[in-house]
Amino acid sequence: MLPLKWSIVLQVTAVPEEQPAWRQRAVERSTRAAKLRAEQRVQRFLDAAQELIQEKETTDFTVQEVVDRSKQSLRSFYQHFDGKHELLLALFEDALNTSAAGIRVATADSEDPLGRLRTAVEILYQQSLPHAGVQRPLFSDFALQLLVKHPAQVATAHQPLLTVFTELIEQAEDAGALPAGKPRRQASLVMQTVMFVAQANGVPADNHAHAFTPDEVWDFILGGLWGANRD
Repeated sequence: MLPLKWSIVLQVTAVPEEQPAWRQRAVERSTRAAKLRAEQRVQRFLDAAQELIQEKETTDFTVQEVVDRSKQSLRSFYQHFDGKHELLLALFEDALNTSAAGIRVATADSEDPLGRLRTAVEILYQQSLPHAGVQRPLFSDFALQLLVKHPAQVATAHQPLLTVFTELIEQAEDAGALPAGKPRRQASLVMQTVMFVAQANGVPADNHAHAFTPDEVWDFILGGLWGANRD
């Protein structure tokens, strides 16, 4: 065991010297600049991929096509993405983030908690509807493959939407507009119901196709939220 005086000396010499403020500022500035450049490179890859999807009306493109379109290098691509799957996943997540942000903005000004939830349901329903002549391969092709092969990634991508719907249901329950329940599970059921009904809308049943209206969807959702808590 070291004598006390040597122990004190070792402890003192082991304390790292604090960097001057100018050095810390220089490092932080350099880090911010590098991060900004990386974000710009990533965005160019995403924009290039989105353009290819719109032109081809399919997700059937190559990484090299994305690289060429973005006017960047293949090496740079693989510095930011593991491959095409991760690139498509980034586009998918970005689209859902944008959807969640739009719903949050659209419901922010209303003082009626149940009205906010209804608005969110109607917006998600309209966003999920198939439109004649409009191809959405990121959702019709890639999302379906993702659901089958990587369900955990689908769940992660939908987190922003799930958070918004959970908050809206919590607010409605806190205001007494809905009975108390399990907001997060209810939000998941609401989202899945709305998106499935929208995507299947107009599919013939018994040789008759009757598109569901937003009002019908909302009435069904509202009845489900009340009925699930009748006890």
